[in-house]
Amino acid sequence: MGSGGLELPPGDGGHEGNSADVPPGAVSLARPMDAGAIGPELDWDANAWHEVRTRAQRAGRAYIWLNLVEQRLRAVVAAVLRPVYEPVHGDDWVVAAAGPAGQEWVQRAVAVREVSRRKGYLLDPADDNVISFLTLPQLRELMVQHWPCFEPYLEERREVELALDELEVARNVVSRNRALSEAVLAQAERASARLLEILGIGGDVPSARRLPVDAVEDLVGDRYADVVAVHPDRVRLLRQFPAEDIFGGARRLDAMGIGLNLLVQNFSGRRLVRLAESGCRVRLLFLNPASSAVKRRERELGLKRGELSRSVEMNILHMRRVRSRLRDPGAFEIQVYDETPRVTAYLVDSDGSDGVAVVQSYLRHSRGMEAPVLVLRGGSRVVRSGEADEGGLFATYREEFELMWADSRPVS
Repeated sequence: MGSGGLELPPGDGGHEGNSADVPPGAVSLARPMDAGAIGPELDWDANAWHEVRTRAQRAGRAYIWLNLVEQRLRAVVAAVLRPVYEPVHGDDWVVAAAGPAGQEWVQRAVAVREVSRRKGYLLDPADDNVISFLTLPQLRELMVQHWPCFEPYLEERREVELALDELEVARNVVSRNRALSEAVLAQAERASARLLEILGIGGDVPSARRLPVDAVEDLVGDRYADVVAVHPDRVRLLRQFPAEDIFGGARRLDAMGIGLNLLVQNFSGRRLVRLAESGCRVRLLFLNPASSAVKRRERELGLKRGELSRSVEMNILHMRRVRSRLRDPGAFEIQVYDETPRVTAYLVDSDGSDGVAVVQSYLRHSRGMEAPVLVLRGGSRVVRSGEADEGGLFATYREEFELMWADSRPVS
């Protein structure tokens, strides 16, 4: 009889050998299967690999945001509390700041620090302190306990706590290597961006008001010049980056292409008038609707004769009506060119550090709505090549616009 009062089953006589080989009361174990027989069962198919890659991508993005927030919060907590406790408690200022309420977790952090020291895990001397071993919830606890010290710098206590609450969901999922849903990832990115804004992020990017800086872009963007987004077509671009976000509040707008539909058909004439009246200088460069280049483009796309030229002409007439309503029509220039169209580009605030560009190449059998779209961030972003710094793509398209503008002629 076993300890629970149940008799253990005898060995299975169905396996190779017989019950005589098994001592009375013992349990026989099934022989292991041939190793080659289980190989196919352990394989992942294409769907499984796609799923795990998606999980890894989401977890990686969330980790970068969480890492940035934790580093920033750690720096803020140290900057505020160190001058209060260090003069009296020295290197134990974090232990003193935690107080009796946080004695358990701060002592755990001290122990982990000592283990890391002995095993050589501390590769950076800057991490040889207790606060580097505190987690995000523990840093939050220090801030809440000493909120009067932080209040002169951070007025929105409720907003800080709500953002940290939203981040806790993603932090638990990422730390345990579980699946992170798209909705939770989006929530974590919004909360992180807002929290970094409240805590005061360094290296402000002026164009972030129009195109928010992505955490991954900020860390590895130099690998891709100044390209910050790629969309399969214009429809997907406008879902994530609406025309109002692209053009709204611009002080300078230069655009070249065939019909400039992204601007003309997605940004109303009234908004363009208000934009120009607020001081924005606009230069629009259309393909001449009477040129042979339009006819060639019509043949490439399989359009009826005159269909594309009429569309371009209607867009030009619409922009002329907008210009006629302005007090200073000279700030709203319209010109046409006769060369073969190669690219459509919308350059917003290209004369400053906050420029953003939307660029599409013309494909032989695809209309502009269907062509891939690049979004570029101007300003000081560079591509690092060895010891030299090279300009990104933004400057290339800006130069192309200026050359095309110089060779075009105005529309009366």
